[in-house]
Amino acid sequence: MQHAVGSPLPPPHQWGHGPVGGAPAAQHSGPHPSHPRAQPALGFTPPQVPQPQVPPVPPAPPAVHQPAPHAPGPHVPAPHPPAPRPPVPPVQQPPVPPYSPPPRQAPGDVTGHVPLPSGEPFAAPAPAAPDPATTMLAVLLIGPAGAGKTSVAKYWADHRRVPTAHISLDDVREWVRSGFADPQRGWNDNSEAQYRLARRTCGFAARNFLANGISCILDDAIFPDRPAVGLGGWKRHVGPGLLPVVLLPGLEVVLERNAERSGNRRLTDEEVARIHGRMAGWYGSGLPIIDNSQLDVESTARVLDEVLATAIASPPKW
Repeated sequence: MQHAVGSPLPPPHQWGHGPVGGAPAAQHSGPHPSHPRAQPALGFTPPQVPQPQVPPVPPAPPAVHQPAPHAPGPHVPAPHPPAPRPPVPPVQQPPVPPYSPPPRQAPGDVTGHVPLPSGEPFAAPAPAAPDPATTMLAVLLIGPAGAGKTSVAKYWADHRRVPTAHISLDDVREWVRSGFADPQRGWNDNSEAQYRLARRTCGFAARNFLANGISCILDDAIFPDRPAVGLGGWKRHVGPGLLPVVLLPGLEVVLERNAERSGNRRLTDEEVARIHGRMAGWYGSGLPIIDNSQLDVESTARVLDEVLATAIASPPKW
């Protein structure tokens, strides 16, 4: 078939030219096909390219919040808030006890200047333990100057199987250096007061030793005609468990031993004889007496153990 001379045929549609979805006629310049002059001759109508139909996009459904899925596991309880800490009470200082002065000495007490502190006095040991070598004891060794009290007491304390202390009245009395009242220069109120103070100090020390489980032996020259000052004072200081023993050799032995002494502990022969005569009053007092005229220190210590064993089983009345 032949066509009349006229406008050329439109080129075939090619993808990629022109806007997507546009008509092929829009790919060339010229009047719009609807224009009367744009109609081809002989009544030819160009074919129409169908337009692609795009389905309408349905509206999105309203968003609904869904909890995020999680794996099943053990139930964990919610943490509890920490409990409030209790208030710390303020530190209270203990009350200070009021000061109480020590009790005053009784008018009739002539055994010292300062009263002993409160405490249980030393009681007599039980008769069920009569062994003096292993029993806690408090011994008072009485005798004149030159009787050997200090030597026997030291030896006895050194050779016991339990802790034992030796307390000498003369040693404590000589602690006073300036103002020492020596009875050799005359017996007066000052020397008597220093003797009482020394006895009280020795008794205080003995009670402290005994309270700590340490036996003790004391030595003193006590006259039987003044028991309230000497023997009674020791009983008040230490306690009723104190065991007194008299060491009384013959006069000749006492004079010989006194001559070997020196310093203020050496007395005149007249003074030694006078003291020895007063000490004889202990015979008949009920206290155990050891005559060590023919005994040395070791033998006298063994006899002392025998006397103490009897005294433990049957305490003397004093």
